[in-house]
Amino acid sequence: MAKQERAIRTRRAILEAAGAVFDEHGYTSTTIAMVLERAEVTKGALYFHFPSKESLAQAVLDEQVPFGAVPQQPCRLQEIIDMTFVVGERLLTNPLLRGSVRLTVDQATPSGVDHSGPFRQWGERLMVLMEQARERGELLPTVEPRDTVDLLVGGFAGLQLMSRALSGRADLGHRLSVLWGHILPSIAVPGLLLGLDSKADRGARVLASLDLPAS
Repeated sequence: MAKQERAIRTRRAILEAAGAVFDEHGYTSTTIAMVLERAEVTKGALYFHFPSKESLAQAVLDEQVPFGAVPQQPCRLQEIIDMTFVVGERLLTNPLLRGSVRLTVDQATPSGVDHSGPFRQWGERLMVLMEQARERGELLPTVEPRDTVDLLVGGFAGLQLMSRALSGRADLGHRLSVLWGHILPSIAVPGLLLGLDSKADRGARVLASLDLPAS
């Protein structure tokens, strides 16, 4: 059991180190040597878990979507809002999430790495919530859930890139608040609008309510 726990910790240390290096340098410029130095593990330990740089990048990518987990809300639209803000808040401090997001939009990622996966996975998760929102009467009758989800996923991806370039993501919460301020009136029934919380500090407050750090 102790050996298994040690292996789990080692794997996590490698993933977090890889996330940080991929975030800083992108896929092409990242080397296994960089990851080894950051993780402070042996080459044998790394290759035991990840036989190649491609498999390591894929593992980092696969970690992205769980970082969007939030408490269930009576209003499904609020739950969707919370997911975007929590991911935005965690992007400020979590190297593994940052690396995963960098790889998702890195066009130099090779074909053997499915960097489109997070887009599809986010779409699938949000579609479930959006369909539930429609069933609960939260959406205007003109709303097409799939189109709205695609807009949200693409909008978030673009905003975080812009925020990263201009402020190191320090203003991402504000940018997400502006995005929701424009989107919500076009998808939510009027009676819900005043009760929906899309203030810039929403992610920090959700995480604080769980007593969880952003990382």
